[in-house]
Amino acid sequence: MPEYWDPEIETMPVEELRKLQEEKLKTLVHYVYEHSPFYRKKFDEHGVHPDDIRTLEDVRKLPFTFKQDLRDTYPTGMFCVPNSKLVRFHASSGTTGKPTVVGYTRNDINEWAESLARAFTSIGVGKEDVIQISYGYGLFTGGLGVHYATEKVGATVLPTSSGNTERQLELMRDLGSTVIACTPSYFSYMIEAARKEGFSIRDDTGMKIGIFGAEPWSEELRVRIEKESGIKAYDIYGTSELSGPLFTECKDQCGIHIWADKFLVEILDPETGEPVPDGETGELVITTLTKEALPLIRYKVLDLTRKLSEPCKCGRTHPRITRITGRVDDMLIIRGINVFPGQVESVLMKIPEVGNHFMIIVDRAGELDVMKVQIEMHESAFSDRMSDMMALEKKIAYALKAVLNLAVQVELVEHGFLPRSEGKSKKVIDNRKL
Repeated sequence: MPEYWDPEIETMPVEELRKLQEEKLKTLVHYVYEHSPFYRKKFDEHGVHPDDIRTLEDVRKLPFTFKQDLRDTYPTGMFCVPNSKLVRFHASSGTTGKPTVVGYTRNDINEWAESLARAFTSIGVGKEDVIQISYGYGLFTGGLGVHYATEKVGATVLPTSSGNTERQLELMRDLGSTVIACTPSYFSYMIEAARKEGFSIRDDTGMKIGIFGAEPWSEELRVRIEKESGIKAYDIYGTSELSGPLFTECKDQCGIHIWADKFLVEILDPETGEPVPDGETGELVITTLTKEALPLIRYKVLDLTRKLSEPCKCGRTHPRITRITGRVDDMLIIRGINVFPGQVESVLMKIPEVGNHFMIIVDRAGELDVMKVQIEMHESAFSDRMSDMMALEKKIAYALKAVLNLAVQVELVEHGFLPRSEGKSKKVIDNRKL
């Protein structure tokens, strides 16, 4: 099996990559200025012209793009090509406002598949594999994005989509799935469902690789999934606005490789918009360098991550980011303290008696914010002794306070009490907003 999909590009010297990015950035700003009335107006209002962009550092002269811009120009006001050049639309659900619509030219689809083909090759996926795609198909980008990349690397597609877990597990065994692509919370549920049916994904299937994304998840959950299922669990990243799922870790599992010939990455302080030093957490901002239908300039993704500067052992020279630790807009402020759901998960997954499912509930008691965490116990940890349960609640509360610097209420619930998700899981109920 090849180690690289495109060795020349993937191992290109860093300085050559920067020169390539620079040329593509200069081409891009002229392209959007000519073809996008939205960006022409935005550049003019910001007092910047494409000729002002001469180096990579000049990207900071350009204005940011926000998700609200896509909503304000709904459906296709930011597109750079007419419908006659489009081959596909995808769209968000619109649950938090107007949906965002993304269009693709034929070249955009090819670039998307190429990006994931590199990524899949880097984790050892090839022609002998059967990839069970349990992301949703349709307007959601996950299913079709992974589908096209799977065919590109020559692997076999099993397009199960999400849901119908019993059938998913049956096909996993009968058709010899070796790779699963879905949300980490859904795979945790599949492990649980398989046990109820009397078999083990570890011992009774050929599953060896999991490609998990579409929701934040912790390193501690990865460790637990790998231990329970026997697979290697890899992080996949992308957003619908950028195309869909685009990048993964490599076999070394030490950061997500971002293809620098296709995307320019900045990690910025969410409040000041200034770059943060490598290794420090900041907001991910991405400029697309090759998209034709909907190129994006300095798109504020709102995801929080860190940029890794040390070279990767795999030999790829493209920049890497850490797994997404949360979103700027997912942050809970409880009595003046910033809390991210990922911090809670990270603590809980280190405690053996805790199951894989939890729910954060925030309420207001008078003028005071109160945070409670409902936590399912591990199937093997239940005790009918009240003293055992109280001791475990105290242990969990202490561990959470040590990390969050905040006292929280802990409520242990029986296994199966919390709702299961076949897509993105919901881990927060904020009653202050109701």
